[in-house]
Amino acid sequence: MRKGSLNAWVLSRRQFLTFLSLGGIAFLSGQPSLSLAQIRMEEKMAYAAKDYSRLLGMEGFSDTLLKNHFTLYQGYVNNANKLMDMLGQMLRDGKMSSPEYAELKRRLGWEFNGMRLHEYYFENLGGKGGPDRTGKFFKKFSEDFGSFETWEKDFKATGMLRGIGWAILYQDSLTGRLINFWINEHDVGHPAGCTPILILDVFEHAFMIDYGLKRADYIEAFFKNIHWKTAESRLK
Repeated sequence: MRKGSLNAWVLSRRQFLTFLSLGGIAFLSGQPSLSLAQIRMEEKMAYAAKDYSRLLGMEGFSDTLLKNHFTLYQGYVNNANKLMDMLGQMLRDGKMSSPEYAELKRRLGWEFNGMRLHEYYFENLGGKGGPDRTGKFFKKFSEDFGSFETWEKDFKATGMLRGIGWAILYQDSLTGRLINFWINEHDVGHPAGCTPILILDVFEHAFMIDYGLKRADYIEAFFKNIHWKTAESRLK
């Protein structure tokens, strides 16, 4: 192999491991394999955990609670990537009819939504004060619930339902209507064709370190820290 072509195959450690997992062994044995461009494309498709350290020091949320929550979120990102890699390999190997493929495909919804819902949740935190009472968001609450206060009561009541899960304000993409939903599991019960606008995590890991069983106090702390502009930016 000429020096020039050898230089074209100088890989980082991570690229080399990806290269091997995507068929590089076949390449080394003289069989057709994926190009370096394809390897890099696979790498770009991997999800990276976002940095939410800006939330540290937030009123009503201890740094211990938040750091634990960030670590849990990182686990969802890692597992979503692992599952997508494993499913991709099984697809290339033609193993789509196997029980393993079916179970991993079902599991992907849990890990992916666990990742994405935590991102929505952290991103709609870190604000101060209520929504702009002259903005479109406040007007929308009045249109769909009669008043902001009525929506707030309904959302808090949703967050207080027995069980663990999520309270999510969704917007129906077809009608524009705002609706509060209780989501019991990451991958079950999400309304089709709706956009998540405001997300409240009411799994126990989100509050028990600071509040124990006093979920209502946690929800009050959540409301004091909503980043309303972020939530409003999600409106269609």
